[in-house]
Amino acid sequence: GLKKKEPLTKGMLETLAIIAYKQPVVMAELEELRGVSSRMMVANLMKRNLVKPVGRKDLPGRPLAYGTTEEFLRLFGLNRLSDLPKLSEIKEFNYENEE
Repeated sequence: GLKKKEPLTKGMLETLAIIAYKQPVVMAELEELRGVSSRMMVANLMKRNLVKPVGRKDLPGRPLAYGTTEEFLRLFGLNRLSDLPKLSEIKEFNYENEE
């Protein structure tokens, strides 16, 4: 079975970050942002109880929208979603500063 403490892969973290910041987010938005199919990523994050369906968006086909769980907050040591660092603060960790 799945070992409880397997680290999240880069793809899972990327997917999780997008869901965390853009929730509620539908699969099509995720895939557009990541540029790759993300169904497996979302399925794996749901297995780990980090992501859950949070309703449906008023779009054609009424797609499921995903958001983060309490477990996600616990894992990252947050009390609430508003404790997430601002995206602008995270941008500074990008590769812009590398010569």
